Amino acid sequence: MSEERRELARFQREYFENRDKATMRRAPGPYVLRHVEEMECALALKPGEGILEVGCGQGRYLIPLIERGLDVEGFDLSSVLLERLRKSAGDLGPGLRLVSGDLVEPCPEREGAYDAVIGFFVLHHLHDVPACLRNLARWVKPGGRVGFLEPNPMNPLFHVQILLTPGMSYRGERSIMKMKAEVVLGTLAESGMVGTRLERFGFFPPFLANRTPMKSIERALEAFSPWRGLLPFQLFLAERPK
Repeated sequence: MSEERRELARFQREYFENRDKATMRRAPGPYVLRHVEEMECALALKPGEGILEVGCGQGRYLIPLIERGLDVEGFDLSSVLLERLRKSAGDLGPGLRLVSGDLVEPCPEREGAYDAVIGFFVLHHLHDVPACLRNLARWVKPGGRVGFLEPNPMNPLFHVQILLTPGMSYRGERSIMKMKAEVVLGTLAESGMVGTRLERFGFFPPFLANRTPMKSIERALEAFSPWRGLLPFQLFLAERPK
């Protein structure tokens, strides 16, 4: 690993380890559950399949996925975050399968190992998005799927969040402007994936989305075509040919 790559990995670990970020902790409620359900539905995830969540952090999504009966292994750059996850997972902690590693580095033993590889808000933190996607495209079996939920850089609220939230910075969210179809889906296609597609959803921030009456209102607003390109959440999806 080059010195530059070591420095980037060090910064990335410190960006998440030095502050116990609320956005990484478990947060039961409609907001997080919607993200989980959209991923589960889009990739037709099923119990018994081998699923890897990359960038699982402190288990914000890993734990809900497991509680829904899915067999999910967690992967993250930071062993510190994985230890926090294990401690906060209660009775699930001892049985969790968690691995620390760098997505940029080749990992031959994982090639063709999973039915699905997924990630929630991880790609936009990475320095070399294409290199990571090329690796991850090889980690799924023939016929396997990949799915990545990412912020939409065209939605201004994400930029407000970065500017106003203590501990957040554009350096830490370094690739947010690369979260576009031509970059993410283009790289997946170049890596041999097929059926590449993009789905957008969401409208309200957490403090509104977690209010039950807002669910039907949000769905109605999502369907309004003039602003579909600005909806906050993007699912990048693809499959490996059989």
